[in-house]
Amino acid sequence: MASSTKEGSVSETQSGKKSKKNTNQVDESQLFTVPDGWKEPAFTKDDNPTGLLEESSFATLFPKYREAYLKECWPLVQKALGDSHIKATLDLIEGSITVCTTKKTFDPYAVVRARDLIKLLARSVPFEQAVRILEDGMACDIIKIGTLVRTRERFVKRRQRLIGPKGSTLKALELLTNCYVMVQGNTVSALGPFNGLKEVRKVVLDTMKNIHPIYNIKTLMIKRELSKDPELRLQSWERFLPNFRHKNLTKRKEPKKKTTKKEYTPFPPQQPESQIDKELATGEFFLRESVKKRKKMEEIKVKQAEALTKRQEERNRAFIPPKEKPVMKKTNKAPSDAKINIEAIKAKVRKAKTKKLGAPSVNPAPQTTPAYDKKKKNKG
Repeated sequence: MASSTKEGSVSETQSGKKSKKNTNQVDESQLFTVPDGWKEPAFTKDDNPTGLLEESSFATLFPKYREAYLKECWPLVQKALGDSHIKATLDLIEGSITVCTTKKTFDPYAVVRARDLIKLLARSVPFEQAVRILEDGMACDIIKIGTLVRTRERFVKRRQRLIGPKGSTLKALELLTNCYVMVQGNTVSALGPFNGLKEVRKVVLDTMKNIHPIYNIKTLMIKRELSKDPELRLQSWERFLPNFRHKNLTKRKEPKKKTTKKEYTPFPPQQPESQIDKELATGEFFLRESVKKRKKMEEIKVKQAEALTKRQEERNRAFIPPKEKPVMKKTNKAPSDAKINIEAIKAKVRKAKTKKLGAPSVNPAPQTTPAYDKKKKNKG
């Protein structure tokens, strides 16, 4: 009997080990897939009936230009936070927003979401978008980009590159990541699911590192198409993704200094002559020290004289007057070659004398004969 019980226990242990192995294999395969339409159950009051032991609060400052908008939407903020029993206060004197838990608060993570809400409102995110942070599966990320680039002009150019012409690049990024992105000053505020926030942060940081956002958008589009295929889910996607290499192109194509390689020779170059060899060749080596010194002094004096004359010439250049251009004198004398025609002038004078001065009459009087005049007198 004892032997049978032992055998039974051994067989059970072996079968238990096999069953554990099988369950492990099944679990590993199921980890990669999530059932369609699966959602984590919401946190209710039944999960935490006693509430929270201590009060926790968060506060954040907001700029002066944001004060008018916060005044308008503050009742809506209080209503949204009132559903999770969180108290919110707006201090316009100090310029701060505070959120804190109450005795009725049952969700411990609700105050963290409220903190993210007031951060987004302070960063110029509209209330309609910022309220989405209170939903399950939503998160926010505030990326600081002000200190990533040294010069201000370069920072402004790269920030504009992230936004794109008429906000087209930012809109494409929002559609691919299912996130709301807001570029404001030295920060980028993003709101959406966790996977999308990860991609948004990568694109923003790469843009500030002088990598154009269109490259990252292209890879995101390819990944989106590949994720639809169930066969490629467990495979590597590196062969499908584009590999963009950073090219640092210079303006000039040819180098300024060209180096030409000399022909290879197995023999070493000839050793240059030393000072002693030169003196032996000229015969100066065998002269006395006094003669050598005298020659050196003569050479030095000749060089000094040349330098002095050059210096004197340069000084005298300032006193040499510049060459003046010759002034051309204008002569108004008539040419002597041309002969005066006296007869032509006389003819012109004669014609002028014959002509009557003044304009001719428009209606000339009719000519009357002397006989006609006599008859008129007799009648009268």
